[in-house]
Amino acid sequence: MRLFGTTERIGRRALVSEVAEPIDRYTVRSVARALALIDLVADTQPPGLTLSELARGLGASKSATLALVRTLAAAGYIRDTKPGPRYTLGTAFIRLGDIAGLHLPLGKLCRPVLEELSRSTAMTTRVAISDGGFPVFIDRVDGPGSVRFHAPLGQREIPYASAAGKAILATLTEEQVRSVCLEAGLARRTAHTITDIATLMDNLTLTRSRGFALDDEEDAEGVLCAAAAFFDHGGSCVGAVSVTGIKGDLTAWRIEELGRTVRAAGDRISKLLGGRVYAELYEAAGE
Repeated sequence: MRLFGTTERIGRRALVSEVAEPIDRYTVRSVARALALIDLVADTQPPGLTLSELARGLGASKSATLALVRTLAAAGYIRDTKPGPRYTLGTAFIRLGDIAGLHLPLGKLCRPVLEELSRSTAMTTRVAISDGGFPVFIDRVDGPGSVRFHAPLGQREIPYASAAGKAILATLTEEQVRSVCLEAGLARRTAHTITDIATLMDNLTLTRSRGFALDDEEDAEGVLCAAAAFFDHGGSCVGAVSVTGIKGDLTAWRIEELGRTVRAAGDRISKLLGGRVYAELYEAAGE
């Protein structure tokens, strides 16, 4: 599912300015220029760039740019569209994206973020993927101390009463949220569980505005969780990262601070996946 509709990639144009002077003696200038061309094309929305625009962006002649374009197009990395022609990314990146996903499993990718988040909050941290709007936790780092939370991995968790679940639900449309809740039900877990759809929708609106979700003793008495969604390069919600701990005497400002810390962790994971940080997605949606 997409959060806030279609997104636009953030540019990484530093390489373009570095093409004229290789970074070090091991840099191959022609390869660097080809990579810079790919970045230029990737940073542009359809219908793509003309040859003149590419040459200008690279600071190269049209003939040299055309040679790069034709070489990349022959390998499937650039595609020319009519009329124009204009140039967009080729289908080779779809294949490479799938392969990269296999080479970098999400749990392994997120592990350093979970470890750092656990150290900074002294809480148990987990990462979940979205399975049709339901959170499925795939990795966990236990917090310090003797308290251990029963947090099984690999199974669907309740979406409406967990922080990770609500962080994911907040990226869906109202119709999609209603569909997930119809499947899950809204059974009471504690005295604090949200059990009606109208209140849940209000809670999700608050989640979107602040960028993180809270489970304030809604799934288990005395336990507080905070979670933030993270996104891929297309703006789709992949899952959520969360912290879990004993609520005790946590003050409102401390809970808010935890939420911001988790939001920052979610943004780190989004960047690892080639996605944008939450604030940029939220602003782009005009929320």
